[in-house]
Amino acid sequence: MTFSTAFDLVRRHVADDRLPTAVLGVASADGTVALEAFGPASAEDRYPLFSITKPLLGIAAARAIARGQLTPETPLTTALPEFGARRDDVVRLRHLASHTSGIAEPPLDTAVPLRTELLSRGRDFVAGTASRYSTLAFEGIAALVEHATGRAWDAEVSAWAAEIGADGLSLDHSDAHLIADAAAAGLDMARFAALRNPGAGLAGRADDLLRLGSALLRIGGGERGGILSPATLAMMLRPLTGAIPRLEPYPAERGQDWGFTWNLRSRAPGLIDRDVYGHGGWAGTQFWVHPTAGVAWVLLTNRADHASVDADAIDNAIIGAL
Repeated sequence: MTFSTAFDLVRRHVADDRLPTAVLGVASADGTVALEAFGPASAEDRYPLFSITKPLLGIAAARAIARGQLTPETPLTTALPEFGARRDDVVRLRHLASHTSGIAEPPLDTAVPLRTELLSRGRDFVAGTASRYSTLAFEGIAALVEHATGRAWDAEVSAWAAEIGADGLSLDHSDAHLIADAAAAGLDMARFAALRNPGAGLAGRADDLLRLGSALLRIGGGERGGILSPATLAMMLRPLTGAIPRLEPYPAERGQDWGFTWNLRSRAPGLIDRDVYGHGGWAGTQFWVHPTAGVAWVLLTNRADHASVDADAIDNAIIGAL
């Protein structure tokens, strides 16, 4: 397999200063097939992953479900009895995992501890009646995982990551690339990193995510004994948002469905292959798995204002090369 068109596209983005640095990689079920860094970066560099963190925590939660410690119906009040004192609905794990919990969202670099935010934020809508993207909801998933397993959420992520050699995933940002325009975009990175946000706080290498992509492709092909069983992965990829309203910043025309922490691009108008799941991150990071095509790809980069970089074009160039 050759993916020169996609790599040339990212190379031009860096050369034209649309991205300050980038690492692009592609994997199959057998492992990494292409990996290259652009700009002042190396392929082994670590980057803040931002919202790619969400499905990484989701895998830890799904493993707890497979052990009988949680179910998608588990109420958040199981772990946090004080949650929702002024709500007349029930927020369940599946709501938290599919952006349908109706918890009002704070800034990404809030000065308030995330647990306090989770317990004190008002209701945006009745749980399950609409979908609005929520990072704070993942503090609720972390609380449920920690209550069920007796371990910190990031320790549960590290446990499955160690099984596939993805040992660069952690909350440590000390050696990660700086976000070139974080301050201009209004994000205090030091305050953000200190939150250890379970919906956005991990950093890692392209290799870590490529290893995960390979593992997910093998599981999707029926492999047993991996980080998830085929049935558990299938549960994560089951759409949970149906026909309910999609509110900003992911309105219906963007073509998203949400599974159990995965972004399902099943109706994405810009893609030539919609059999895809994955997640993007605030500073331009991308991680996508195409099960039928048999590839996964990763883009790590570090610019908040990346509107001129079309991730769908990169995706299409990768799929078009097959």
